[in-house]
Amino acid sequence: MLMIPGPTPVPESVLSALSRHPIGHRSADFSQILAQVFTDLRWLHQTSHDLLVLCASGTGTMEAGIINCLSPGDRVVVCTNGKFGERWAEMCDAFGLKAERISAPWGEALNPELLRAHLEADSQTPANQKIKAVILTHSETSTGVINDLETLSRHIKAHGALSIVDAVTSLGATQVPVDAWGLDIVASASQKGYMMPPGLGFITMSPKAWDAYKTAKLPKFYLDLGKYRADAAQNTTPFTPAINLIFGLQAALTMMREEGLDQIFARHARLKAATRAAMRALDLPLYVEDDAIASPAITAVMPQGVGAEQLRAHLKQWFDIALAGGQDDLEGKIFRLGHLGFVSERDILTAIAALEASLSKLGHSVKPGAGITAAAQIFLHSLS
Repeated sequence: MLMIPGPTPVPESVLSALSRHPIGHRSADFSQILAQVFTDLRWLHQTSHDLLVLCASGTGTMEAGIINCLSPGDRVVVCTNGKFGERWAEMCDAFGLKAERISAPWGEALNPELLRAHLEADSQTPANQKIKAVILTHSETSTGVINDLETLSRHIKAHGALSIVDAVTSLGATQVPVDAWGLDIVASASQKGYMMPPGLGFITMSPKAWDAYKTAKLPKFYLDLGKYRADAAQNTTPFTPAINLIFGLQAALTMMREEGLDQIFARHARLKAATRAAMRALDLPLYVEDDAIASPAITAVMPQGVGAEQLRAHLKQWFDIALAGGQDDLEGKIFRLGHLGFVSERDILTAIAALEASLSKLGHSVKPGAGITAAAQIFLHSLS
């Protein structure tokens, strides 16, 4: 039972679609499937802009966004408050970009005012030396923080820089209205909110992003988004796609359409609230205490009096439930419980019940049923 921030559980209908016999990727039948997939992806992203599908992870998709719109020596701002923000800064360094970091401590949200002040100070810079792009993570998977993307984007637009957004654990779990928020480049991946196995990356490109593409000089070939754009207009792909993953994606998007955007986002908010209520009832300190900046995708917990890795091992051994551990400096200090994608109230209650049993077995003082009761109250309130 996967209760990690990715890969996430996969519905039976998607598994069934994945098991179909492949068809020719240059056939009319496959083009019809791609046409439907492109339409549904634009619906999910709330955009009329180009939306492209890559055979890549979230990291590969973010790389595609960076190399297609920037040139060596370009100044960029990278917002970091966790492992993935730091990864994008390292990526920029690798490509010879001049990366300026705006940071917040792990477990805290980015301060939009710091970005605004930094960009406003840059407004006096000569045009050919100005900051070209701001790169940021919406939902920071390593800590369970969600950043105020709407406000951050507003400051980026006021400056005129491109926004390059990692929405890997936010797309499909919370609002990411690409057009309404004026987002230029948004990257995500199949193994999170899409309820799919890993292997597909998704990226939106605004008209402003395509203008930047025309002058970008970083080398690219397989990830040249111009090729994907030209072929997507004909409902095909420049290279051999992951055909069976596309079958699964079509089934997953059909499920999401049936549930509806508002209902999807409300479900994730409900699961987050129940999980956090349960942790508090069990006296397990939340790594992100402020509910307002807590990600709808994952909850990070820093247990006291019992080891995070002990808990994870016990849950895996006795209940076959997988939780994620901490990364870098948080390794061994926190566990992360994922609640995005194909996850329901039943799954949360199951995981909390197993967690209560594990805590008791490991000698942690716990009132039997406290976590279950707290989570159930959230669910019952949502039904009233």
